[in-house]
Parts: sequence; C-alpha cells; structure tokens
Amino acid sequence: MTGHQLVRKIFTYYPAFILLLFCGRLCAQEASLFPETADTSLLPPQARYIVGEIHISGNKKTKASIILREIPLHTGDSYSLQELVKKFEDARRQLMNSTLFHHVLVAAKGFRGYVVDITVQVRERWYLFPMPYLKPVDRNLNQWLVEQKASLSRVNYGVKFHFNNATGHNDKVRLWLMSGYTRQVSFSYDRLYVDKAMKWGMKTGFSLGKNRELNYNTINDKQVFLKENNQFLRNFYNAFAELTYRRAIRARHSFGIGFTSEEVGDTIVKLNPQYFEAGRKRIRFPEIYYNMVYYDVDYIPYPTQGFAAQVQLSKKGLNAENNLWQLNLKGLRSWALSPRSFLGLSAYAGLKLPFRQPYYNKRFLGYGTTFMQGYEYYVVDGVAGGYLNASFTRELLSFGFRLPMKGVTTNYVPIRIFGKVFGNSGYVHNPRPGENILSNRWLHSAGVGIDILTLYDVIIRLEYSFNQLGQNGLYLHRRNIF
Repeated sequence: MTGHQLVRKIFTYYPAFILLLFCGRLCAQEASLFPETADTSLLPPQARYIVGEIHISGNKKTKASIILREIPLHTGDSYSLQELVKKFEDARRQLMNSTLFHHVLVAAKGFRGYVVDITVQVRERWYLFPMPYLKPVDRNLNQWLVEQKASLSRVNYGVKFHFNNATGHNDKVRLWLMSGYTRQVSFSYDRLYVDKAMKWGMKTGFSLGKNRELNYNTINDKQVFLKENNQFLRNFYNAFAELTYRRAIRARHSFGIGFTSEEVGDTIVKLNPQYFEAGRKRIRFPEIYYNMVYYDVDYIPYPTQGFAAQVQLSKKGLNAENNLWQLNLKGLRSWALSPRSFLGLSAYAGLKLPFRQPYYNKRFLGYGTTFMQGYEYYVVDGVAGGYLNASFTRELLSFGFRLPMKGVTTNYVPIRIFGKVFGNSGYVHNPRPGENILSNRWLHSAGVGIDILTLYDVIIRLEYSFNQLGQNGLYLHRRNIF
C-alpha cells in the first residue's frame, strides 16, 4: 500500500470508527467518568461485525442479567457499522429509562478482527427512600391553597418507604403509613421478572383506611364535601394481585384481579342516594383487569421524541350492586424539531358501560393526572369522552452544580428549564349532569408554562392557563406522562 492510499483509507474510515467507539460518551453528562477503552483498528465500516463479549461495570447492586435484558445486543449478533451505532444509543436509552441509573455508557471496548467487544458502564442511583410524607388531599395545590385556604385538616401526613431495586432485580417495595385527613396503610411489591426466561413478573398489594370527610357530590362542577367531627364517614379496603408479561423491551402487559370494599355513613346516603346505586351504604365487588403500557421514547419522565401509549380495560362487579365495564386509552407523541425544541401531542379517551352509573363511578376529568389545563378548579363527571393536548416546547437553560458531599451515588445535580405554549380541547358526556354545566359541551383552554427537570426524575410544571369561561390563573403541577 502506498503512502497516498494509506492516508486516503484513514480519512475515509477513521471518523466512522470514532463515532462508533464514543457515541455513548456524547450522551453522558459527565464524560470523564468513562475512560477510553477501545482500539481504533481500521476495519471497513460496510462489513458485518459480530458482537463478542459484553463487559458490564459499575453495577454494585443491579444484577447483570437485568442489564443484559434491557439492551438489544447479544453475543453472536452481527451488524453493520451504522446499525451498531444505533444499537448503542438504543441500549443507552433503554437503560436510562429503567430508572436504575444516573449515567450510562454503551460503546465498543475493542476489536478482534470482525468481532467487537462491548462495554456497558453504569452509575447506579440511590434506591432506598424512607421519608416523611406531607401532602394535601385536594386534586392540585391551587385548589388546596385558594379554595381550601391551605387548611391543615386537609393534609395527609406520615411516612413512606420507597425501596427501588430491592433485590437487584429492578423490583419495587412500597409501604405508606398515613394519618391526618386519611388514615391509611398501603403496601405493594412489584417484581419485573420471576422466571428464567425473564418475561413474566408479578405485582401484589393492599390498602385499608378511613376518612372523616368525604366528597359526596358534584355541584356547579366542583366537589362538595361533608365532614362530621369524631365520626368516620368512609371505610375502605382493597387488594389486588397481577401477573405481568414483557416479551421484548418496550411493552408490558398486566393481567390482574382485585377486591374492593367501600362503606359510607348514613348521612352520605341521605344527602346523595345515588352515591352508590339504589341508596346503598356499602358495596363490595371483585374486579378483573388488563393493562398495557408501551414506551418508545428518549426519556420516559419527560419525552422529547418518541411514542408512548397505555390501554386499560376492567370489569368491576358482577351484579346490580356494582356493574361497570371501563376502557381508558392514553397516547403521547413527541417530535424533535431541533436539538433544543420539540412538538408534543397527548390524548386521553374513556368509556364506561352501561351509561347509567352511580356517582361513585362517574369521576372523569379533574381527578388524579387526568385533567385539562386551565380547569384545575373544576371536575367534570361523566361516562364517555376525552381530550387532546398540543404543545410546543423549547429548552431555555441547562446547567448543574455539585454538592459538597462524598459517599453518595452522585453529587452532581443537573437542572434543565423548558419554556412551552400549549392548547387543549375536550368533551365529556354525562347523561345525568345535575347542576353542572361543563359536561356535554366542548371545552377549550390554552396557556404558557415553564417545566423544570432535575435529579431523580423530579419534574415541576409552572403554568399560566386561560379557559373558555374567561378565567385565567397560575397553576403548579408535578406529574409524569402516565
């Protein structure tokens, strides 16, 4: 080979190999954590490369089998250079979406002819969180601060234990001990895999408690509460057990059974005979359900590109005491318009059959994470409907700082700030609306906001919204996509 041919070959292939060897490094927030390990042998990128050994490091607790299960690379597979680059990024993204790690690098470790060895380097999170619990019971902070005057009687307090990755198998233990507005004990255990093939998992849990105050009706599209001193108006118990199935990486299916018991005071039945069906004060019913969640996004807590969906189908009760078929659909799609901006669409649709349901089963919009921006002070009850949200978001700032602490999983706190504009449109059908005007009509809202992202998937949303009633306000939220 002449000198001219050698120079030409180097400038032809070397950039592609640099991209292959260090594509993971471009995605790490602290590149210095991962040393250069690969030999830059000059091999033609159009060839097929065989995956050799996969070396995993940094996993002090997480089992290697869990890491290998999440990456789309297996010893003996063959790929072109371009395919390997994409597989490395897919593996890094999937490991980050497992919520087990602060940082992940997937790259080539070295070449043995046409065999490429892979290095997977991770930095684990802190998994045990025993912490005090203090949270208003109202649907959002604005309702608690403005409408309830920040009443401490409407606050739950106690302690909660979150033990993620409890045995190194990405399993989760939850124990909540609460008092205050609600006296409640809750426990759940979720293990992603229980079989050798790593496809089947299980989840089980229970909760029991009682309340001195109860939302017994909706009037003027707002919850109406009753409180009687030194008397509990609600006693409840529920338990569930489910099997989960995850054949590949992106989708998880759940098949479950449950049992619920609810009892309310005589005063509730007098004020609203349709709280339960036919003036009952107690209902007990079994439940069977199916749930599917699919994620193909860059970052599950705050996706800037990709697609996610959720399907929930359940049957609650077997007779006139409680008879409800329920279907919920959620979807999200994000398109990256540039490295710092993206367009997002999200949608929700729900259906409850038969349409004639007691008040207990008619909660629709405004409860939990299912709400339209701009209507935070309202609830919309019904049996069918949904909404569509569109937003344009741009990253405004990205920075971080180091904590003066040693012996922790990470002392670097990243902060990203996004600005956005958004709009909503929705509709809810209610065959018996009563004294409420927001159901059975189209609802619209729009606004601007700031989203703040930081460590451990903490997301704070500050939004200023306008609705079609001519109202506007500043609202604070902390929620993920599903």
